[in-house]
Amino acid sequence: MENFFSRVFSLLPSKNEIKKAISHFSKREYFIFFGFVVIFFISTLIILQNINKSFMVKVALKGGSITEGIVGTPRFINPVLAFSDTDQGLVSLIYSGLMRKNPEGVLILDLALKYEMSKDGLIYTFTLRDDIYFHDEKPVTTDDIVFTVNKIKDSIIKSPKKGSWDSVNVEKIDEKTVKFTLKQPYASFLENTTLGIMPAYLWNTTPIELNDANTQSIGSGPYKIEKVSKQSVGLIDYYNLVSFKKFKLGEPYLKKMTLRFYSNENDQISALEKGEVDQISSITPLNAQILKGKNYRIESLTLPRVFGLFFNQSQNQIFTNKNVIKAIDLAINKNNIVRDVLLGYGVVINDPIPPNMINYQKLNKEDDASHEEKVKKAQDILNKDGWKKGEDGFLQKTITENKKKKTVYIEFSISTGNALELAETAELIKQDLEIIGIKVSVKTFELGNLNQGVIRPRKYDALFFGQIINHESDLFAFWHSSQRKDPGLNVAMYTNAKVDKILEDAFITIDEKSRINKYIQFETEIKKDMPAVFLYSPDFTYAVSKNLQGFSLDHITTPGDRFLNSYLWYTETDNVWRIFSK
Repeated sequence: MENFFSRVFSLLPSKNEIKKAISHFSKREYFIFFGFVVIFFISTLIILQNINKSFMVKVALKGGSITEGIVGTPRFINPVLAFSDTDQGLVSLIYSGLMRKNPEGVLILDLALKYEMSKDGLIYTFTLRDDIYFHDEKPVTTDDIVFTVNKIKDSIIKSPKKGSWDSVNVEKIDEKTVKFTLKQPYASFLENTTLGIMPAYLWNTTPIELNDANTQSIGSGPYKIEKVSKQSVGLIDYYNLVSFKKFKLGEPYLKKMTLRFYSNENDQISALEKGEVDQISSITPLNAQILKGKNYRIESLTLPRVFGLFFNQSQNQIFTNKNVIKAIDLAINKNNIVRDVLLGYGVVINDPIPPNMINYQKLNKEDDASHEEKVKKAQDILNKDGWKKGEDGFLQKTITENKKKKTVYIEFSISTGNALELAETAELIKQDLEIIGIKVSVKTFELGNLNQGVIRPRKYDALFFGQIINHESDLFAFWHSSQRKDPGLNVAMYTNAKVDKILEDAFITIDEKSRINKYIQFETEIKKDMPAVFLYSPDFTYAVSKNLQGFSLDHITTPGDRFLNSYLWYTETDNVWRIFSK
């Protein structure tokens, strides 16, 4: 081999031979030669650079910051009382639970090192990690876990999470071990354990509603509060949060996160356009469309929300007629609602289970008939049922009641909130139903009044509203007959013993395939009874900084969930060889 290379190099010209050859070049040959040499060196550099790039990957660096604008004022930044989207978002940033959802929506261990479940699904035993700390450097203990859960169960406090924990007993085994005992198997119990853990020493001296820690919160999550800026009247202007180096899933990439609070969406958008904030959340479809036209980065995801018309048969007997309900369902142009009201930020639905919530194929294929064909079908159904249009253009028919004839009409009122999306959709529904001769009036209420004066006492014919279904087990609260009266959420006043049994069984079925089959049965029964007409699931829309990477809306169920993986967000990057990126 050595002789081979020696022979090869002996064939190459020596340095003196090269100089001699160049000295004989004409001026033209000289420039041509050096031109080729320059081209050779440039080409070599480009090739080497491309080879280098092929081995390089972009990696996230720690540093950078993000400022987000939010509509609303923080009030209860604690996992027990957090109810508003504003409070829940801050809880996601500041607190850690035993478990946490990752970007794929899968539950992973957070404060917990491991857990074990008994064969009967009634006992869950969690072991804590070593060296887990709150933001003030005090250790997280099993006492803090017991304290937090018992505060939620306290009937005086009235936590919105109380229903999920009522049948669960929590017990400290030792300094590292805590045990949860359930009265019956609970399919989504592990979801409960994402609950943020509060430091007992900070909250056990003052009633939780009055504790200063509601705005000066301390948790063990990815970000800790560095500064709170308040107006003279006490309202919070903004929070400065900084990364928590001892966060157990890894120190966040972003060094700083600032949250600024605004009283309305117009102020929030103005702040974005002025550069006061980098991104804003929960914007209406119209504003999302406008900002997208101005080249802002708009991200969206369909949330597990079910918006529909929920019928109160106790208030209006017309809803006992399934032919009328079928006609209503056919006559409403759901695609127009998604297009004209939501501006495409949503999807049409026909079922009580939100899209993508449960992993199974829908029972029936979507009806691809045109809206005109559906309207014709609705009219045929009503004609066969004996309904005819009167001189006023509305449907009527003559029936005999107590041996006396009387004329009845298909008419009812729709009660809904005064939010633009709700009011506009209700008006479109009214117009669609009037085309087939159904007389509808729309009643709009301020959302607080709607809840207190209409929904709670069940004083409505039809309610156009949305169900927030964070997990499949929530279907129990919306459709089980035990939830028909306030404070239950069964706003359709629906009663079906078979559905009750299906929901009860699904609630305690741990095996996923068996549980899915239960929900398929549930959906079948709802389709038969038609206690509601399901219309759409809206998108959560987010104007996101173009510099932000590592961000994903996939698999979130509430707006506050967008921060669950904020520790993976980054704005600073560097290029390194692939072998050094791991």
